[in-house]
Amino acid sequence: MDRRQFLKIAMAGGASATVAPDAGPAQAARVQTTARIVIIGAGSAGTALANRLARRLDGAQITLIDPRRNHLYQPGLTLVATGLKPPGYVVSDTAQWLPDGVTWLPERVAAVDAETRTVSTESGETLGYDWLVVAPGLVLDHDAVDGFSLDMVGENGIGALYAGPDYAARTWTAASRFVEEGGTGLFTRPATEMKCAGAPLKHTFLIDDIARRAGNAARMNMVYAAPQTSLFGVPIVAEKVRMLFEDRGVDTLMRRTLTAIDAGAKRATFATEGGTEEVDYDYIHVVPPQRAPDFVRQSGLHWADRWTDQGWVEVDMKTLRHLRYPEIFALGDVAGVPKGKTAASVKWQVPVVEDHLIAAIEGREGTETYNGYTSCPMITRIGRAMLVEFDYDNNLVPSFPGMIAPLEELWISWLMKEVALKATYNAMLRGRA
Repeated sequence: MDRRQFLKIAMAGGASATVAPDAGPAQAARVQTTARIVIIGAGSAGTALANRLARRLDGAQITLIDPRRNHLYQPGLTLVATGLKPPGYVVSDTAQWLPDGVTWLPERVAAVDAETRTVSTESGETLGYDWLVVAPGLVLDHDAVDGFSLDMVGENGIGALYAGPDYAARTWTAASRFVEEGGTGLFTRPATEMKCAGAPLKHTFLIDDIARRAGNAARMNMVYAAPQTSLFGVPIVAEKVRMLFEDRGVDTLMRRTLTAIDAGAKRATFATEGGTEEVDYDYIHVVPPQRAPDFVRQSGLHWADRWTDQGWVEVDMKTLRHLRYPEIFALGDVAGVPKGKTAASVKWQVPVVEDHLIAAIEGREGTETYNGYTSCPMITRIGRAMLVEFDYDNNLVPSFPGMIAPLEELWISWLMKEVALKATYNAMLRGRA
């Protein structure tokens, strides 16, 4: 048995331990209630919470609203976009994850009226609620980049992996051609908050590594362009990434926001502090601005003085409970908190909302808090990754202290991403992680 086979078995065992049912919910007595609970969104957050509530509550009317028939395992998109996994690796049926006793309404939400406690769908249906959980994910605002549209992905050196498995596969079509032919690769990220802020870095690292393995590194000019002043939100991680970029010859253009592309000329336009700057490319990875769905802002659930251009839900950062409407919670990407737009964050957020929602049904105060835990398995090359975990205060909070160094490029961290993470994710969807 070689090292890889051994680690697959060992990691599978570790994953099983990690995703075992929580002792608290499994042993707690079921709560009798007739509460009407509406969950907007059947992504990782909404589905996980629906499963946990279905086990904890007896008699509740739980309705999940989401038009998407397919569930996407979004952490796998970076692997699809580099040819390491097929598109089907990230796709499953939404229905297969939903528990008995939960009603799925496959529609799109049009509005929430927090005063009358109702949710309206685009078809005109109106549902009343006693408790509402807002977890619809976020909107990828591709239209904010002038000259760009999703039908361009895969052609003329254009990639955009965030948009879904088909686009991630088409991204690899464009990227693989770039790896073979060489030239200038532009790797971007937006000025807004975004899901998995490490994904643009992973894509940069992987394309660079694939080019090196093909013997084409000398023909590549790799450039990472970002509006921020640092490469990652956690200073010590940002410095590590900077050092890795320097070692591998990846140039950076900071304080640059992608505003337009000319696909025919293969030219990108960036907003800078002093005006605009044009950069020619042979390959560009477009990560668009990201914001909350329109109904969040139109319904008045958003922050009025923070993230005003993005519309994230106004919640307490520790309990994820709305600051003006205590019967409303938010989960996942749409929650207006300083950290937490990753699936790993959802794993820690869901039990907090579960605790406070059930406590409120029982007429008591919840006790669980969310500390901003966010995890990013930062892939730095095929077979190597850094398992970066941090909280609201940018403290590193490793799950395996003394065993896995968070800022080291390790093969075991890579295997956690490739082997164990999806098993843990699936268990989370079932409400058992």
